[in-house]
Amino acid sequence: MLLPFYTGLNHEAQAAMVERLYLAGSMIMADNVPGTATGLVDVTALAGVTRRLDKASRSGGRTWPGLIGVDQEGGAVSRVGAPLTRWPTPMSYGAAGSVPLAAEAGTGLAAELAPLGFTVDFAPAADVTMGPADPTIGARSMSADARAAASLSAGFAKGMLAGGVLPAVKHFPGHGSVTTDSHKGLPVQNATLAQLKARDWQPFQAAVKAGTPMIMTGHIAARALDPGVPASISKATYKALRGLGFKGVAVTDGLNMGAVAGRYPRGSAAPAALEAGADLLLMPADAPAAHAAVVRAVTEGKLPLSRLEEAARRVVTMMIWRGRTAQPKPPAAPGSGEALSAKISARAITVVSGRCKGATVRGHVRVAGGTPVDRARFAAAAKDAGITLGTGPLVTLIGYGGSPARGDVAVALDAPWPLAQSAAPTKIALYGRTPGAYKALLAVLAGKATAPGKLPAAVGPHRPGTGCR
Repeated sequence: MLLPFYTGLNHEAQAAMVERLYLAGSMIMADNVPGTATGLVDVTALAGVTRRLDKASRSGGRTWPGLIGVDQEGGAVSRVGAPLTRWPTPMSYGAAGSVPLAAEAGTGLAAELAPLGFTVDFAPAADVTMGPADPTIGARSMSADARAAASLSAGFAKGMLAGGVLPAVKHFPGHGSVTTDSHKGLPVQNATLAQLKARDWQPFQAAVKAGTPMIMTGHIAARALDPGVPASISKATYKALRGLGFKGVAVTDGLNMGAVAGRYPRGSAAPAALEAGADLLLMPADAPAAHAAVVRAVTEGKLPLSRLEEAARRVVTMMIWRGRTAQPKPPAAPGSGEALSAKISARAITVVSGRCKGATVRGHVRVAGGTPVDRARFAAAAKDAGITLGTGPLVTLIGYGGSPARGDVAVALDAPWPLAQSAAPTKIALYGRTPGAYKALLAVLAGKATAPGKLPAAVGPHRPGTGCR
């Protein structure tokens, strides 16, 4: 019931702890991923790490696979980088408006993780974003429309299962409509129960109907359920989740996050979450302390042993099922999804204002903003499109959390909100900073392709659905 994390590359120490405490497996974060001298992921070494951690999770005679988890959503939340495929932000699927495309992406993403030994990916975020007041989810959300977010996230999750990796749909009761980042503090959800059911819970209801094996609870205090208590540690929240018909594994968000870490010291969040109804405890700040707190709570009679048995039964059942149903298939090579990633960006790119036909840039262009990597990828795509850098219209790139931009063309690489206040006459939402995304951008700027995407959320005066016809 405990899925720990660790820091750095001391994989053997982590494996030893997993063996000693009989833990579920391990999370892999970005700093645990071994790299090559050229800055790429060492995929052979990474597969060796996951094999060792999986072996550790089978200590004591367990016959089922370990939970080897990762956060790999695409966009800003991508713990394992190149040579694995670089995927655009999940909001791309909302802009493209295609459930089959989202499902295909889920399969493609998972099919590259599975051969490396990952069994669980804590994705997709099924949260319905409310727009620029949402500080945490943003372009991790597929849409501001609850029905679209529901169908797209359920499709993506089913695609992941087809690719051989268990999805964890997150963050119940909905993180897209609160104004605090739960990594830093405790968000308060003021919506009524009726409002939650009509908006935030639609994607989770769709996930349950689609047979998703795991749903994550967020660190959000919902006044309609349990005022002042994080949903991840709230009995009323787990009751509401089960009330949707969910029979799978309920997993907490990371227990090392600011919303709970300070409120529940010395591992006390672990027995509190289990007592409330959680089955799997993700990333306790101190795994041995959390383990000891659970044992102490049981021996002192504060936590029924039957609750632990129920939680363990759900987790083990899920992993036995995964071991039986993960279809052996030819492994997808790292980077094999790059063409699909580019296709997604070409379908999602949205002209918020400016011309829909013809060239915006002819022969020459200047670029500003973004990171050095962004500008290098823009330059490579421009060269491929026959456009020279140095003179001409100014294209300003707006990265994650960036400010409104000036110039002739403003391009949002993540959430499109900064376009609302940008002074540029041409405004484009790209929803990604991958090589394929830049290829799509330059094709549109050069007039060699149209921009078929539609805004999946309002951007200032531009309503959802804005885009070229």
